[in-house]
Amino acid sequence: MEEFQRRDLSSYDFVSLMIDGKYLAKEQMIIAIGITIEGEKIPLDFIQSTTENSLAVKGLLQRLIERNFGFQEGILVVCDGSKGIIKAVKEVFGEYVLLQRRQWHKRENVVSCLNNEIKERYRRKIQLAYYEPDYKEAKSKLLDIIEELKEIDLSASRSLEEGLEETLTLHRLGMVDKLGDSLTTTNIIIENVNSGISRILRNVKFWRNSSMRSRWIAIALMDLEARMKRIRNYRKLPELRETIKKELKLNETMAL
Repeated sequence: MEEFQRRDLSSYDFVSLMIDGKYLAKEQMIIAIGITIEGEKIPLDFIQSTTENSLAVKGLLQRLIERNFGFQEGILVVCDGSKGIIKAVKEVFGEYVLLQRRQWHKRENVVSCLNNEIKERYRRKIQLAYYEPDYKEAKSKLLDIIEELKEIDLSASRSLEEGLEETLTLHRLGMVDKLGDSLTTTNIIIENVNSGISRILRNVKFWRNSSMRSRWIAIALMDLEARMKRIRNYRKLPELRETIKKELKLNETMAL
């Protein structure tokens, strides 16, 4: 576990960071996975906590920086709408971060408010809006859905409206058609990791304590890392880097 959680990260050039939770033996583990400029997926660290605990998440991110996690050229953080994660990310990375909130998570939060008769219809409508590659068109369609939902269910309407702009970050950057499959949700990457952890740990029937849980997760993540494939369209990641720097005006800051 020490080898996993203390290894130096300075040799990696990270362009994105994914943060998500997994329940293990009734406890939530928050896992951070970095995406390098070459598209490699690197499990970085984890904590036992809830996603609403901003102090715990902040501690996780600060430990990554202590291990030389580079973010000064801009970092795209992909996460759900957890207030704790979002608060921690903004406090730690400040002017160097863009948030991409998970579109899948947003969609499912919205439809969970609706009755069963219309759930599937609005699940499809929201997803089709997110599939639209043009930022203005996607946002317009989502705003239309928000107006529709105001007449049906105010909770659903407010859920879709909250944090809407952060679900459209890759759209705004003009990169959703190139990297949207990989970076508008943590599902493809984190869920693959979660299923891999579950497979490796399936024979553990009794968890004695938190230390045992952490050791096994570290072993599982190190085992999975060696077999992870690059993200789709990884050759577009340098373009994403430059777009992030332009959006955050980092080139201007560096020039000064």
